[in-house]
Amino acid sequence: MEKKKVVLAYSGGLDTSFCCIYLTRDLGYEVHSVIVNTGGFSDEELKSVEERAYQMGVTTHKTVDETENFYNTCVRYLIYGNVLKNNTYPLSVSAERVSQATAIANYAKEIGAEFVAHGSTGAGNDQVRFDMIFNILIPDVQIITPIRDLKLSREEEIEYLKKHGVEMNFEKAKYSINKGIWGTSVGGKETLTSNLGLPEDAWPTQVTSNEPKTIELVFEKGELTAIDGTTYDHPTKAIQALQAIAQPYGIGRDIHVGDTIIGIKGRVGFEAAAPMVIIKAHHTLEKHVLTKWQLSWKDQLSSFYGNWLHEGQFHDPIMRNIEAFLNDTQKQVSGKIFVELNPYRFQVIGIESDHDLMSNKFGSYGEMNNAWSGEDVKGFSKIFGNQVMIYHKVNG
Repeated sequence: MEKKKVVLAYSGGLDTSFCCIYLTRDLGYEVHSVIVNTGGFSDEELKSVEERAYQMGVTTHKTVDETENFYNTCVRYLIYGNVLKNNTYPLSVSAERVSQATAIANYAKEIGAEFVAHGSTGAGNDQVRFDMIFNILIPDVQIITPIRDLKLSREEEIEYLKKHGVEMNFEKAKYSINKGIWGTSVGGKETLTSNLGLPEDAWPTQVTSNEPKTIELVFEKGELTAIDGTTYDHPTKAIQALQAIAQPYGIGRDIHVGDTIIGIKGRVGFEAAAPMVIIKAHHTLEKHVLTKWQLSWKDQLSSFYGNWLHEGQFHDPIMRNIEAFLNDTQKQVSGKIFVELNPYRFQVIGIESDHDLMSNKFGSYGEMNNAWSGEDVKGFSKIFGNQVMIYHKVNG
């Protein structure tokens, strides 16, 4: 009898190792494991995950590199929109999960799998993101979630794996780290409280750069293309280069408090030097080159875009509509931005752009102007406030 195919979202950790053994040995499925890299894994780490998957008894294992596609379809819109969830978090993990779930769904379709499985528990956002995207993209493929369905404790998973002869490091890491091109999340006992910050040794990147440094970033139509005179052939390379420069300063560390999709509050630490510097530099350039109402509508649509993406709704057609708007706003967002890096902080010094609307050809703020007279302003002020003046006269 032919075994049923299941595609398993696999990371090599405790939960997905349990899923591997359970699906192959207890349920008798043909397991095809897949790991989706969105810029967080080295080649050595990916090789190690592949070796472990085959040790666990999978039929095939596939590594899908989504880094550039993740940027092209998602990250660049987070930059165009200057998206920071609750004015704090650059959607490091939530955006990644959407990209990963989409790639896994496409792979299940490609190999004709009847089932798709993931190792989410019943507690967090990821279960909703994965389930929903699978339901949207592969509605005929059944979803299996062993950890959630069996309501397993960590201890029960360890006991099960030991019984099946699995040898791995069962010690729970003090901190849960999730790394990708758009930032690294850090969870630990402190983030389960409302009052404690993360200690210095919890951060994956320690502070080793102490001397102030000014860097020059070049944006072309909203995308980072060059740093200090070096041009990169894809913005992902520029992001990684900026990360290497800025992260050792301890820049971009923070703790985000947010609303989960399932309605509870959650707290997570993150370090995201490149995303924070890029978003602030990009926003500064936009404030020089876009008009008041372009900036205003961008803020409103970008806030919605970020929230809806965070909740896994990437495939809603409204997202393509907003992306079209964001794309159109970036036509003049080109120029140089100068940023000073210091330990634990950075400052955008200023910009140079051919599209800078702060041109002294038309007058300088607070100084004499070249395009209108004082009499023009007197008349304008009278007309501009005319309706409100009438309201107050009529209503006393």
